[in-house]
Amino acid sequence: MSQSKRNRTKIELGHDAFLDIVANLVGVLIILVVVLGTQSSQVINEIKAKTESELVIDEANRTASDAQLGELGQVTMRAAAAQADSDRLEATIKQCDQNIAQRQQQRSVMLDLLSEAKAAWDAEKERFDKKATEMASRNREFEETKDQLAQLQGERERLEGEKQPVVAITHLPTPMAKTVFGDEIHFRLKANRLSVVPIERLIAEIKNDFERAAGGSRDGLVEAAVGPVRGYVARYEMAKSREMVSRGGQVGLATRISLVGMSVAPLNEPIGTPIQTMFQKGSDLDIELAGRDAATTTITVWVYPDSFAAFRHLKEHLYARGFAAAARPLPMDREITGGPQGSRSVAQ
Repeated sequence: MSQSKRNRTKIELGHDAFLDIVANLVGVLIILVVVLGTQSSQVINEIKAKTESELVIDEANRTASDAQLGELGQVTMRAAAAQADSDRLEATIKQCDQNIAQRQQQRSVMLDLLSEAKAAWDAEKERFDKKATEMASRNREFEETKDQLAQLQGERERLEGEKQPVVAITHLPTPMAKTVFGDEIHFRLKANRLSVVPIERLIAEIKNDFERAAGGSRDGLVEAAVGPVRGYVARYEMAKSREMVSRGGQVGLATRISLVGMSVAPLNEPIGTPIQTMFQKGSDLDIELAGRDAATTTITVWVYPDSFAAFRHLKEHLYARGFAAAARPLPMDREITGGPQGSRSVAQ
């Protein structure tokens, strides 16, 4: 038993040693495989790189086949066609740019023409509107005139249909002119108002001024005024001078005073009483005529153009009372004037 046990132990030891050897060999083989694998990879990469380089050199130097040449020709033709299309498109773009610039210039010109046309249109429209307004105004005036004409025609027809009234015409005797030498009363007739002009009293006031001026030392032309008397003022101009005179064989120095001219005007306007009121009893006209002899008294009326018709009625009224009337027409802007060379009134 011991012998068998001893043999078994030897066998087991021998088996373990074998296994160790095998394991070592396997390890060595694995290392060799790894080393060989690494070297093989490097060699393969070198060969691959060398092969690719040789392949490139061959591709560059080898002669192209007919198929490749045909394909190359087609590609070249397509490239040429593409280049031609590109050139054509570029030329088209340039032409379009030129057309756009030309159209922009034409647009600017058209805008200027449009502005001028619009301004001309506005001016013409304004002129037309003005003419239309004038035409409307004339049409309105025409219609108004037409209506007035229709009214006048209607009034004419109405008047023609009425009976004509009998108009009584008062005839005054044929006037016989005579120069006034008796009493004279002055009236002023303006704006159909009659007022008494106190010329005699104003002349008396002027004479009093002359007497006062005779004692003064001032010579030459002197302007002064007197009044008011019954609402009238007289403005006059007198000339004063000293002259040598001979009287009774004696020579002395005398003062000479003369009236150059005078004007009579109311202090305020209007003045007087309406002419119709003067025809009533108790009026200022009645008071002035009271107690006067119609045969020796003349009425002088300073009459203005706006009262000629009123003077006609006044003359009829005075004639009915037996008084003669003398008219002295005056312009509207003229005052009553007189002077040493004036004329007397002529009564009719």
